[in-house]
Amino acid sequence: MDFDVVIIGGGSAGYSSASTAQSLGARVAIIDPGPLGGLCILKGCMPTKTILRSSDIMSLMRRAKEFGIQPVDPHARLSDINDRKNKLIKEFANYRIEQLKDPRFTLIQEPAQFISPHEIRAGNQTLKSKFFIIATGSVVADYPVPGLEETGFVTSDDVLKMREAPESIIVLGAGAVAVELAQFFLRIGVKVTLLQRSPHILSKGDEDLARPVESRFREEGMDLFTGTKILRAEKEGENSIVYFEHEGKEKQVRTQLILQALGRRPNIDGLQLESAGVEVQKGRIPVDAKMKTNQPHIFAVGDVNGIHEVVHIAIQQGEVAGYNTVHPESEREVDDRLKASVVFTDPAVASAGLSEKECQAGNIAYLAASHSFDDHGKSMCLGETHGHVKLLCDPVSGEVLGGHIVGPEAGELIHEIITLMHFRGTVKDLAAIPHYHPTLAEILTYPAEELLEQLPDH
Repeated sequence: MDFDVVIIGGGSAGYSSASTAQSLGARVAIIDPGPLGGLCILKGCMPTKTILRSSDIMSLMRRAKEFGIQPVDPHARLSDINDRKNKLIKEFANYRIEQLKDPRFTLIQEPAQFISPHEIRAGNQTLKSKFFIIATGSVVADYPVPGLEETGFVTSDDVLKMREAPESIIVLGAGAVAVELAQFFLRIGVKVTLLQRSPHILSKGDEDLARPVESRFREEGMDLFTGTKILRAEKEGENSIVYFEHEGKEKQVRTQLILQALGRRPNIDGLQLESAGVEVQKGRIPVDAKMKTNQPHIFAVGDVNGIHEVVHIAIQQGEVAGYNTVHPESEREVDDRLKASVVFTDPAVASAGLSEKECQAGNIAYLAASHSFDDHGKSMCLGETHGHVKLLCDPVSGEVLGGHIVGPEAGELIHEIITLMHFRGTVKDLAAIPHYHPTLAEILTYPAEELLEQLPDH
């Protein structure tokens, strides 16, 4: 079985690679052992955003009195929340399965392993190909916490199947998955303790973006500990105990359930990458801007390369790799200037472009200005006053280098910054663009005007 391109993995990155290469004339095979659909649809973005909608509504219902409405005492049914999620996910997954089973591809539902740089085994078949694209995604990572394995824990994958909510839960970790699920449980009535190793949650981003989320969590009743060292876990009867160090003292939390949300890792087990001569570093497959591994005919896209684990970038990487397999004479590169991320907590956190941390680490000159939602008309009308917006710009030209929002509808508002940056817009452009009043979006003009005042030729 000879192909132009063989793609391992049928998720967002794999499907975009396959679709791009096939539309340019390549003979394409996709190998995926299933379940078909990919991480985003089955266990990631879509199911988590569906269940978060339920906890957000519960939070608003609890705030009824604040808006002049008769108070209510809502109760969540996790089984019903998950039933709604399952129905939606089935719809999304069926659509993706239909795409993968399109006759323009050869779909093989078997595990894949390399047997040489140009051959791969899938079940009892051997496939030869000019090019390979690895798009196997990620899996929940194991972290060596003494006693955790014996004590028992659940992962984000398990949460999406739960039919009954525990009375209490400890969340280990404070990345996007951890904080979203921690707030979900908190809002449906579970006693939540969150333990984070770094000095603040969402530690990859700037500290000022994390603090309003921490403040909201504590207001809502979460026990949140940052700057901790997790020492060990133990089982005692029906309960689990986690011992940790915080501010120089040993502390313990007793709970019904532990959620291990310390991160994910590239899913490369069983691929036998050594048979293809593909280099692996710290558990991920390093690639260049063309998405090539150290073997120029083998590409790696999406979570498996560990660059930026979000779906729209996985799709972008897949399109670039798919194109490059067919057009080696005019190869394209992935431009990460517009990299974006959104964390769907309340308040939500969204970023585009460079952070202050990245500017400081790369010695990139910048100016920054912020404006708070508690000093903005529309957010005050909505009763959503946690957080702020922040813009970073070039100190001479005023070109926007990055935008960051922690607050209401941050995931939607960030697209104004992405659009502006796409056209290499400046703070002068942002200040000049008409904004309807009263809207949340107009808050972005305030830091733009502040930065404009600081430019040499404003």
